Formats: sequence, C-alpha cells, structure tokens
Amino acid sequence: MLAALLGLTLSACSTTVYEVVIQAPVSAKLDVSKYQRIYVAGFVAGPSDDLDASMETVRLLRNQLRNKNVLRVLDADAVSLTDKAQELAGPNAGPIPVTRTETDLDPYTKVFSDTGYWRTVGAELDAPLILTGTVVFLPQERTGFVQREQETYDQFGRRQVVPVRTYMERKGFVLRPTFVFIDGATGEQVYSESFREEILYNSNQQTPALSSYFELMDRLLPSVLNTLTAQKVRGNRVLLK
Repeated sequence: MLAALLGLTLSACSTTVYEVVIQAPVSAKLDVSKYQRIYVAGFVAGPSDDLDASMETVRLLRNQLRNKNVLRVLDADAVSLTDKAQELAGPNAGPIPVTRTETDLDPYTKVFSDTGYWRTVGAELDAPLILTGTVVFLPQERTGFVQREQETYDQFGRRQVVPVRTYMERKGFVLRPTFVFIDGATGEQVYSESFREEILYNSNQQTPALSSYFELMDRLLPSVLNTLTAQKVRGNRVLLK
C-alpha cells in the first residue's frame, strides 16, 4: 500500500503542465446572405450633455462594420427617429426625456415595429439590412464594500497578498444599448439583442464620458459583430502530460 502511494506521489510530481491558447469558432446569429448592404440608421437616445449617444454609436458601428467587410456600409445620413418615436409612443409619453433611468426609453421602442416606416426608409436605399435601436448611456454612483488585494510583508520579509474589504464611494457610467436589425425590403424586424455594461471608478478619478463610452462599447462589439459574421473566441486551456 505504501509503495503504491509513493508511486502515485512520484507520478504526480513528474506531471508537466502546459497552458495553451485555443480559438473556438462561433457561428453568426443572423443569416445575411440575402443582403449586399447595411445601413446604420441611427438610434433613439435621450438628450444628454455628456455626448450624442446616437451619432457616436452610428460612427463607431459604421467603422467597425467596414473593418469586418461583411456587407457594404452605406454612407447615407442617419435618420432622425425622435419625431417618429414620439408620435408612435402616444400623447401621454411626451417628448423623449433626458435619460435618468435605464427604462426611460422603453415607451419609444414602438418605432421599430412600424413596418411601413422602415419599408419606406429601405426603399430609398435599395432595400439594405437596417441597423437601429436604442442607446441608454448615463452616469451612476455606488457606495459599499469593495474587496481588493493588499500586499503585506511579515517580520521575515515574506510577501503576502491578502483580501481586504474597504467601504468606497465610486462613480462611473452604465451603457444599455438595444440593437435592432430590420429587413429594408419588408420593414420587418429580423433580430434584436440588448446588452448592458457598466464601469465604476474611484470617486476622485475624473474620466471623460466619451472615454467611458468607448471602453464600454469595446466590450460589446464582438457580440454585436457576431450577429453578422462568425467570430473566433480565444481562451486558455491547461493540459497535463
């Protein structure tokens, strides 16, 4: 019995560990084979002093889609969805408000179900795939305990890293976009997906809203682009030999 245990111990000690990087393909969420062009039409977004969320999202997505070269990106001006969204929301909804909560724009999403409107937009551009939606981008503050790692040294100079819970005030931004894909020939919605990302900083750190917006969008872009084209997801795997 002792010999068997010793053999197992020696075997374990001689094991070599390899860490390898793998790439796994992820299929596109939407079949775009019937389309040759894509039109990023603009987004419903509440007025904000920090940035124009609609135009920044249009610019960013057009650049990223051109880099992917899946469909030809149309350079046509973005449409103004404000009046149409207000009209379809009904008289009780009123003008699109300054966004205070993540649900403020929900009453205005009826515009994406108006097939006649989108069919008219698509007819002017030879029936492309249309990308539109809503963009909520707003500041947030949060207080509470945060766990962080603290480096210490004992009396013998040995380094230790221990978790420490600290009460902190933090502020940052939350981004909640919904991307809606519409068939420009029929005006019908063919796919939609919502995302949510947030970022928080120490309360004394001054970070421009535009920088935070790009950082948050950078996290979302692979999933958004995966709607139209297959992606490769990278990951690490540990092999034993």
